[in-house]
Amino acid sequence: MLHRLLLPGALLACSSLPATAQQNFADIKPSPQQVAWQDLEIGAIIHFGTNTFLDREWGDGTASPSVFNPTHVDTDQWMAAAKSAGIGYVVQVAKHHDGFALWPTAESDYSVKASPWLGGKGDLIRMASDSAHKAGLRFGVYESPWDRHDPRYKDPVAYDTFYLAELTELASGYGPLEEFWLDGAGSTGRTYDFDKIIRNLRTYQSNTLVFGDVGLYRNGDIRWVGTESGRVDFDVWNTVDNSGMLRWRPVEADTPLHRLQWFWHPNSDSTLKTVDELMTTYNETVGRGAQLMLGLAPDRTGNLPAADVKRLAEFGARLQALYGPGKNLLSSAPRVLPAEAAPALSEDHHSAWATGTALPATLTVTLAGPVQLDRFLTMERLEDGQHVEEYAVEAKLSGDTTGQWHELVHAHVIGHKKIDLLPAPVQATAVRLRILAANGPVEMRAFGAYSGKVQNIGAPSMGSPAE
Repeated sequence: MLHRLLLPGALLACSSLPATAQQNFADIKPSPQQVAWQDLEIGAIIHFGTNTFLDREWGDGTASPSVFNPTHVDTDQWMAAAKSAGIGYVVQVAKHHDGFALWPTAESDYSVKASPWLGGKGDLIRMASDSAHKAGLRFGVYESPWDRHDPRYKDPVAYDTFYLAELTELASGYGPLEEFWLDGAGSTGRTYDFDKIIRNLRTYQSNTLVFGDVGLYRNGDIRWVGTESGRVDFDVWNTVDNSGMLRWRPVEADTPLHRLQWFWHPNSDSTLKTVDELMTTYNETVGRGAQLMLGLAPDRTGNLPAADVKRLAEFGARLQALYGPGKNLLSSAPRVLPAEAAPALSEDHHSAWATGTALPATLTVTLAGPVQLDRFLTMERLEDGQHVEEYAVEAKLSGDTTGQWHELVHAHVIGHKKIDLLPAPVQATAVRLRILAANGPVEMRAFGAYSGKVQNIGAPSMGSPAE
């Protein structure tokens, strides 16, 4: 529901880019803003508007502003719930495809100022922004290019002027924006002046990262995964190629907390995802080098439902129980070779092991005794680019008197973070990471082993490698 591809016909000249023969994948580096954003790992996108009161996902722009009348909006509650799940940033939908603005825009009467909520004096974007910053979360906004209400949409020039004016209000009035979401739904065949739109955004928000699919290539900083399933089905290379132009475009994978529902509906309790489902989503997004964007939906009171708040806290607790401080089974190992690789085992992930240019490069960890594990976590330092092209994780297994190394993982991409789940737990006495191929100097921020056998937090079944 949330978005579809910004197809070539929906773009202007930015979809046609000159080839640059001098570029090489190994040479492309992220901006400092992209590195910091990737470290946040989990975000939330919040849908709340007229659809909430009409039991629908898609608004057609005909709903009366009078239907928007929440009884007790509590954006502090939204942010506290998000933070309990380990979420580091939130993107508030400021205007969905129906065109109804959740701030008192001066450009249209189709907004909260025409609603009965707070006597027409409310500003949901102000409330959400203030609450996010107070909670220590970074804040961003979503403004749909497609507007099914405003009559100016039929005139591209007039509408672009209108859209730019609204964007200026959002970009200049609500503090620093971490992310600006561009959703391509409904825009097939439509031409927008994205060069001008993003130039206008940058006037007020030079550090904001722009989300869009690969069609919004020249102007974007983050790319859509391509589905709303909550999984990444491919090796994530942060550098992507568009007609010979290479750019660093990390992946964001969006999926709602409720199955197939971005907005609140009266049956929301029956569609709420389980903790096990959310853990699978985490492992298949963040654990594959992407960012997880989880959709949250306040109800008609203006609060997140109690079941949602509880589920988010359970999800966060499970993440901490599995991957949190003190859970890396290698961090206290008595012997690490080479000694200079020890920083990769620390849990702060701020230091790194520079492997050098000779390959294969091997990090060997001897454990104090047999340890049960069922997954490995690795992270590259990306400031100088993404370089690992092939790696393996091997272990010496308890009970094997030959002392040989058994290959447990053989894969090709690490990137920001890679979680490799084993089909079944093993008892290991030593493990080693081998970097087999790379396109440049490798720096490993993390190498860890973990066990999915954790306490029963938030769900009836535990201990599966799928967690």
